[in-house]
Amino acid sequence: MTLATTRPVDTAAAPAPAVRGRRRRLRSWATIVSFLFPALVLFGLLVLVPIGVALYLSMFKWGGFGAPSDFVGLGNFTKLFQDSVFLADLWRGLLLIIFSIGIQLPFALAMAVLLNQKLRGRAFYRLLFFAPYVLSEVITGVLFSMIFQPGSGSADHLLKLVGLQSLGGKWFADSSTVLVTLFLVMTWKYFGFHMMLYLAGLQGIPHEVLEAAAIDGAGAWQRFRHITLPLLGPTIRISVFLSIIGAIQLFDLIWVITRGGPIHSSETMAVTMFQFGFKRFEMGYASAISVAMLGISLVFALFYQRYVMRRDTEGAVTNMRANR
Repeated sequence: MTLATTRPVDTAAAPAPAVRGRRRRLRSWATIVSFLFPALVLFGLLVLVPIGVALYLSMFKWGGFGAPSDFVGLGNFTKLFQDSVFLADLWRGLLLIIFSIGIQLPFALAMAVLLNQKLRGRAFYRLLFFAPYVLSEVITGVLFSMIFQPGSGSADHLLKLVGLQSLGGKWFADSSTVLVTLFLVMTWKYFGFHMMLYLAGLQGIPHEVLEAAAIDGAGAWQRFRHITLPLLGPTIRISVFLSIIGAIQLFDLIWVITRGGPIHSSETMAVTMFQFGFKRFEMGYASAISVAMLGISLVFALFYQRYVMRRDTEGAVTNMRANR
C-alpha cells in the first residue's frame, strides 16, 4: 500500500491575474507609443516649431536678414488691426465664405443629387466634374488668365457671339468684377470635391427609408427635405468646415491670377502676408499676419466643433465605445 503524496503548487510559475493585466497594459502602451512617436516628432518639427518661430518673430520689427533685435512687443498686432488693407482682407474673406456657402456648396449638392440618380453615363459626368479639383492651382490660374484675357480671351469671344460684348473686357482687370470672377474660377475648381463628398453621403443613406417614405405618399421634395438632408447633415457640416478653412487660407490661386490686384481688390490675408514678407521684407509684420490667420482658424475650428459638430463627434465616440 502506497501513500499518495501531494506536490506543492509553484506560485511563482503562475503569475497573479493583476500582474498579467499590468504586463498586457504595458505592452499595449509600448505599441501605441512606438506608432505615435514618429508622427509626434514630425508634427512637432513641421507644425509646432514653425508656430513658435512665427510667434517669436511677430514680436520684432525684422527684415528677414540677421538675428531679430528690434523688439516691438505687440506693436505689429496693433499696426495689423489699424491697417486698412488687412481689414479689407477680412471683409473679402467673409464675402468669399458667404459666396461659397450660399452658392458653391448648394450647387455641388444639387449636382450630387442629380448624379446619384440612374443616369446613362453618370460615371463619366462624375469624372468630368471632379477632374478640375485634380488640377494644380497654378495650372488653373494660368488657364483662366488666358480665358478671361481682356479683348482676346475665350470669354470675350463667347460674349461677342451672343451679342453681350458690353459685359466683357473687365474680368480680373476691374476692381468691381475681380472678386466675382475669381469666385467663378474657385467654384469651377473646388465644387467637384464637395460634390464627391455629398455623393458619398447620399450613397450611405438606406434606400429602404426612402422607399418607405414614397409608399407613405411623400413626394420627391418631402423625401429630400425630411429624410435626405437630415441624414446628410454630418457630410454637409464637414463640407462647410473645409470650405470656410479653405477660404481663410486661400493664396496660390489668387497669386497666380491677380497677385492681389488691381489695387489690393483681390487680396486675401495669405496674399498680404506674402507681400509683406517676401516683397517688402517686413518679416516681423508678415509673421504677425500669419499668427492672426492661425488665431482666426483655430477659434473658428474650436467653435465649430463645439457647437456645430458636437453631435457628430459625440456619436463617433459613442460608437467607438460600443464596439469595444
